Amino acid sequence: MKRKSVIKIGGSLLFTENKDLNVEKIQNFCQIFKKMNYSGSHVIVCGGGLIAREYINTVRSFHGSEALCDTFGIDISRINSRLLISSFGDFAYPLVPKSIEELSLALLFGKIIVMGGLQPGQSTTSVALEVAEFIQAEELVILTDVKGIFNKDPKKFDNAKLFKTLTYNELQEIFIESSGDKQAAAGEYRIFDAVSLQIIKRSKIKIRVMSGKDLKDFEKYWKGDENINCTIISE
Repeated sequence: MKRKSVIKIGGSLLFTENKDLNVEKIQNFCQIFKKMNYSGSHVIVCGGGLIAREYINTVRSFHGSEALCDTFGIDISRINSRLLISSFGDFAYPLVPKSIEELSLALLFGKIIVMGGLQPGQSTTSVALEVAEFIQAEELVILTDVKGIFNKDPKKFDNAKLFKTLTYNELQEIFIESSGDKQAAAGEYRIFDAVSLQIIKRSKIKIRVMSGKDLKDFEKYWKGDENINCTIISE
């Protein structure tokens, strides 16, 4: 079965709560891809996560610029990507593409591609959207630490309601209400930011936001099971 897929995985999902590398989680994530015999284009975009934020906060305490902080986040996201590549072994393209041009070359090899950030001022979610648009993926999957998009923070409110579906306009309204339509600072975690919203509106790509904490829903999705907890964003 041919498939064009882009998966964005938050960098923090690669670590335990004690900030140790979660070796078992990394191996399980890669094994999901190895077990399925899909041909096509598969790109994984890895975020910087909590380790990147620690570096960024330290650089910021030294009065470094936000652009400099962004470069630290990009570097850490690429190190996280190399970690996934090492777990994939021969299943993955051995280098981390640092531009769309390098991605174009990597796609010729027919292997799983893992990449991180591209440039300052752009979140890895925006990178994932840009990549999905470029390869004309069927949809983008965003793995985060919650089950989807809620009407309020599910970590703070037990009665938070999961949105099963959202339109692009509804997503934008939620974003504006929660952030005032401001671009996130370097290392600030948001599922979407102002740049990613603009790419969504122009590309009209279908997006699934789901939990990557235990990978059960993601594995079910990868096997073709639609009965999962997630938020589907579409036109």
